[in-house]
Amino acid sequence: MDIDNSVVAITGAGSGIGRALAESFAAAGARLVLGDVDDAGLAATADRLAATGAAVTALHADASSADDIAAMTAEPVDVFVANAGVMGAPGLGTEADWDRILDVNLRAHVRAARVLMPQWQARGRGHFVAVASAAGLLTQIGAAGYAVSKHAAVGFAEWLAVTYGDDGIGVTCVCPMGVDTALLSTILDSTDPAVRLGADSVVGAGAVLSAHDVAEQTVAAVRDGRFLVLPHTEVRDMLAGKVADHDRWIAGMRRFQRSLRG
Repeated sequence: MDIDNSVVAITGAGSGIGRALAESFAAAGARLVLGDVDDAGLAATADRLAATGAAVTALHADASSADDIAAMTAEPVDVFVANAGVMGAPGLGTEADWDRILDVNLRAHVRAARVLMPQWQARGRGHFVAVASAAGLLTQIGAAGYAVSKHAAVGFAEWLAVTYGDDGIGVTCVCPMGVDTALLSTILDSTDPAVRLGADSVVGAGAVLSAHDVAEQTVAAVRDGRFLVLPHTEVRDMLAGKVADHDRWIAGMRRFQRSLRG
């Protein structure tokens, strides 16, 4: 994928990984269409990039809104980054909790793909980036909705790659563990024991990386046409252990959970 002078649309670009992705794609020469529901954060990202000379269009956009996705893709885009995500409720959650997390963490990807795949098939090129999580390959202690929605996001990205790869369309799926973002800070600062359990599992599993590290690896993967981005290299070994002996892996996760509770 030639990123220079391409058009890259990014959801959730007002902070965290989304902002870092915007900066990294801009540095690679892309023109940007940025969306977020956080107007102040989005404006800060756009102003920062405009000051460097980057071409930026910023739109108030809810990733779970089909109309807002259509607005972000009104101009033909070459790369779409489905980055917006929510942590959701701890435990099993309510019906409304499940509707919200699936709407943002999964259905937003589906809505974007419905718009983009026919366009990209006609052009013979395009690249879809799904920012998922290592929780989509392993699991997330404390938060069923997050674990399940991220598994679904990974599965959907795999399906896109298989279904549209022969049409010249690339897919990249990004699966980090802990990243230094406002989302992680929020759950680390929570007074809810169930939320803190999930937060402690994230920081206890490995190093907390910068959003810039994740963004740089993602841009490189898009450029090279690679599917899976594992910013925490140990996730590959964790996943191999899970596949090799699922019961042993579950037992190990239960031990890890007990240690966090203890």
